[in-house]
Amino acid sequence: MKKALTLAAVMVFMGSMWTAAAHAGRIHHRQVRQQKRICQGVRSGQLTRHETVSLERQQRHIRQSKRRAWSDGQLTPRERVRLEYQQDRASRRFRQLLELRKKHLKARKRLRQPSGGSTQ
Repeated sequence: MKKALTLAAVMVFMGSMWTAAAHAGRIHHRQVRQQKRICQGVRSGQLTRHETVSLERQQRHIRQSKRRAWSDGQLTPRERVRLEYQQDRASRRFRQLLELRKKHLKARKRLRQPSGGSTQ
């Protein structure tokens, strides 16, 4: 009986560690993908220097939060939710910046195009 309880406790502990590691992996991969998106936005010219600095600062803040969350050797559910929330905000901000850039470019093109009516 004692062996069964010990075995069950060990399995629960290992399962929780595996789950935390899986969440940590997902958080890490989201950060990597976001960094790639930022680099691609810079290369394509979709992001200005100011926007890039802002996004990089946000990513640095997430990395620091992640480091603090793991400082005790484990990632609690509350810490995981907080990190995912920060990543969601960063992703939303990036998308908003790109959409805003597209709107500005469309407006510029409309202003540069000659009007339909002629003045002759």
